Amino acid sequence: MKKIGFVGLGSMGLPMARNLARAGFAVTGFDLRAEAGAQLAAAGGTAAPSLTDAFAGQDAVVLMVVNATQAEDILFGAGALAHLAPGGVVILMATCPPAAVAALASRVEGEGRHVVDAPVSGGVVGAEAGSLTIMVAAQAGLFAQVQPVLDAMGSKVVRLGDRPGQGATAKAVNQLLCGVHLAAAAEALSLAETLGLDMDAMLDIVSGSAASSWMLRDRGPRMLERNPRVTSAVDIFVKDLGIVLEAGTGARTALPLAAIAHQHFLSVSGRGRGAEDDSQVIAAYRALQGRA
Repeated sequence: MKKIGFVGLGSMGLPMARNLARAGFAVTGFDLRAEAGAQLAAAGGTAAPSLTDAFAGQDAVVLMVVNATQAEDILFGAGALAHLAPGGVVILMATCPPAAVAALASRVEGEGRHVVDAPVSGGVVGAEAGSLTIMVAAQAGLFAQVQPVLDAMGSKVVRLGDRPGQGATAKAVNQLLCGVHLAAAAEALSLAETLGLDMDAMLDIVSGSAASSWMLRDRGPRMLERNPRVTSAVDIFVKDLGIVLEAGTGARTALPLAAIAHQHFLSVSGRGRGAEDDSQVIAAYRALQGRA
């Protein structure tokens, strides 16, 4: 498996595609933004002028898109799947509801192609470093075929089972913790601000103590910046925690912490700040305290 199409050259997709090119794969990437394709070409890949060019002649196509609806639109609405050779593989790496992934896989299999359910965790930093965690659901033989592709993008590739949707389920559990940890970090730092503490000192303390988490260490410094770089938007967690709550509802499982975190992200998005860095969930707490 050497020829890889790649759709979705965004803040994570572009470095993932670059890592594939650096690993020796022939990568043909498509994005609605022409400049993204040009950046891939500069890194040794090829910019596809259309969706069909990203699918035609490929062994596999990676979809690093926004959601399951967008994936379905690409594969069936735009008809791109028909340009992938019979037996070809669609590697779905977006965060999607488990039931939607299973339904999409069933349709793709009905067209004589295969789906590897492979959502990722690690953000832009992990995408750039090739150190993503990739949660995979695929039959053993199919997994063996695509593992070198996944290894080029991630440092931890874990197969969870045979059925598409199992990877998406693992991602939902992962995002529950990420969203709650991020909201909890914002709550703690907003309290420190309200109490007038030295914020650099406070961040240094909690980042190196038992109170620490990966999300605190990564997002905490950006919570204190006025206009931080966007590595993952507030609206991504609105979507992802919505998926978490959908999974919980389907399993008749109460998820009160996830629900509260979701409401905080939603409140920030509702004030027109959904495109800002997700560290700005701290604005929800500042508003509650009358400081926003």
